[in-house]
Parts: sequence; C-alpha cells; structure tokens
Amino acid sequence: MAREAAWLTADKQALAAVLLQSHQRAFSKPLIASAQPGQLRRLLCQNLFACGFPVLAHGTEQDPALNYANAAALQLWDSHWDGLIGMPSRLTAPDSERAERSSALCQAKRLDAVQNYHGIRISRKGRRFMINKARIWTLWDAEERVCGQAACFSDWWWL
Repeated sequence: MAREAAWLTADKQALAAVLLQSHQRAFSKPLIASAQPGQLRRLLCQNLFACGFPVLAHGTEQDPALNYANAAALQLWDSHWDGLIGMPSRLTAPDSERAERSSALCQAKRLDAVQNYHGIRISRKGRRFMINKARIWTLWDAEERVCGQAACFSDWWWL
C-alpha cells in the first residue's frame, strides 16, 4: 500500500482545517475560495496545498518550528516537505531581518491578525526575496486555545 503524502496525513488535514477556520475568524473571508462549509477535510487539505500562493504555519514552541507549508511555499523556499517542516520558522528570514520578523509576529499575536506585512525572506538555497501584502494570523484549536500562527502572501519578488 502506498504511503500517504506527508501533507495529507490526518494530523495535517486537521491543521489545514484550523488554518482555514482561523483565517476566516481573523479576516472575515476565506483563505481559499474553494473552502466551503461541510467540505471533506481531505479535499480542503488538497485545495490548500495546491492553492497557488504560499501558506506557512508554525506552532507555539519557544523557538517555533514550521508545521505546515503548501506546495507554493515549498517551491519558493527551494525545499521539500522534510526539509522545511520541523525547521525553526525564524530561519525563513535572513539574520538581518529576524528582529523585524519577530516584531511582526508579536504584533500579530497581540492583535490576532495583521495585514500588509512586508519583509525579506531567504530560501533554503540562500536566494533572498521580498514578500509584500502578507497576512499573519493566530491559529485557534477547537477548544479555543492558541496553537500557532500562519502566514500567506501572493505578492513577492526576487532580490
């Protein structure tokens, strides 16, 4: 029997549902147009993974590690699933940009969500790029506990 894709496991399907519900809560609009109430989690997870713009998430650890990256994020960061998932999310930004990134994440945590964030990021192969008009939001689990943060953007360019 073929092994399930890492991004399509039951726990990642549950995380995708949290990402989508939390985005709706934060911005009063769906993250992806295909997200409809009552839709099967597997289909939501597939649609989020293939949506065409980068979506990433990390947990609530002291040094949060990435726990989700869709296909567009994996491509932009020049990585595969196992190369990005589990990596400290601070490493998505160059050293010189980490304080500013941390400040934006703190603001998003305090406000539950921010829009129009911009900053420099770095791929796993060292390529730098600017992200623009990014959204960062708090992830809430079914018990209304904060379980991480997520970000998405569709506006970026190589530096």
